[in-house]
Amino acid sequence: MKLGREERAMLDGRHGPARREALRQQMEVGRFFDAGDFVEVAHVHLMADTESLGESGVEWLEAISRLPEPERRVRVPTVTDPRGIDFCAYRKLRQEERMAALERRAIAAFESMGILMTDTCINYQSVLPPVRGEHLAYGDTGSTIYANSVLGARSNFEGGPAALCAALTGRVPRYGCHLDERRRGTHLFEVRHRPRTWSDWGALGAVIGKRTGDYWTVPVIAGIDGAPTSDELKHFGAALASYGSVPLFHMVGVTPEAPDLARVFEGVPPDPVRIDPQDVDAFYASFGRHEDEVHVVVFAAPQLSLVELKTVADSLAGKRVHPRTALLIATSPEIKAAADRMGITATIEDTGAILLRGVCFYQMYARELGRANGWTNLLSNSAKLVNIVSGYGYRPVLATTEACIEAAVNGRM
Repeated sequence: MKLGREERAMLDGRHGPARREALRQQMEVGRFFDAGDFVEVAHVHLMADTESLGESGVEWLEAISRLPEPERRVRVPTVTDPRGIDFCAYRKLRQEERMAALERRAIAAFESMGILMTDTCINYQSVLPPVRGEHLAYGDTGSTIYANSVLGARSNFEGGPAALCAALTGRVPRYGCHLDERRRGTHLFEVRHRPRTWSDWGALGAVIGKRTGDYWTVPVIAGIDGAPTSDELKHFGAALASYGSVPLFHMVGVTPEAPDLARVFEGVPPDPVRIDPQDVDAFYASFGRHEDEVHVVVFAAPQLSLVELKTVADSLAGKRVHPRTALLIATSPEIKAAADRMGITATIEDTGAILLRGVCFYQMYARELGRANGWTNLLSNSAKLVNIVSGYGYRPVLATTEACIEAAVNGRM
């Protein structure tokens, strides 16, 4: 790989051992993907929940945090993905003290590096929205696909160690979504029915994602009449990335790099794949129903925006969550503070629901949560979440926001 003067200085160890090792790792990644050089990034979004880190991962972070002050500090603004512990709620959820202790150690190490503990997967809706053409190092799949597709920024999926390397060096290898040629459409999907609900948008993303399944695929969606909302695109993109492993999509007439078919494909588009309402209906039906009781209803993955929280609060107002059903709602610290100020938190928690701050369900030791609380039957309006949690011992079902709230109140679907 071609190295600039500053990159050679890092590789030579003139900026300390952490940056040297970070650049070495990035060079190996760059060679694997045939990257010719590095590109500077504007900021980093870091996934590093303690369930994934474990003891050894936290010890690695602590080793970096013990380096002298200039050597351990990140070079570009770096924000964090949701954590695994909400310190105001973890005992109520029967999470173990060892989990909280490990979380505190990780947070201390991050803070010593100058990392901003935003604890959110919806940073693009709250603390640090990217701009078109900006190069980034994003870890969370939902935030990456939103930044790439809806905002026109540029990032590959950068896992926890890779994102931390980017934070220390301020660079990533130039491949994948950083290149113009990798951002052109490869497959065309023609949607015959506009989704109505957030869960419908997620289901549509899942249906298209299951028909891609390749990181280098760039699906182009045609047939959407009028711009979807930020939350609709959030659910669509998160599900598409979860089911399809793709970091970028284009929506004709909606997203910034797809003004029309000719330009997004740079020529004649391929034959379209039709997505009919029946395809979305079949996706819902694939999860079945919980004919008996619902143990836990979860609104998370992605965290909820202020608009989503208000919608949930209005639907819950004056009701009471069933005593045998848990209702968990996750949002970012910034939105939680706004919800507190506006009375939304009080409305939600007066019903017996739990509003979680700075966490996301599947990153909260979900398997252990289920065992500790006797949860198996799970209901959610997030297509991304129901894709993930079956691997943690749950029987998930996808439903609309309204159906989820009704089940939380009645204790069954």
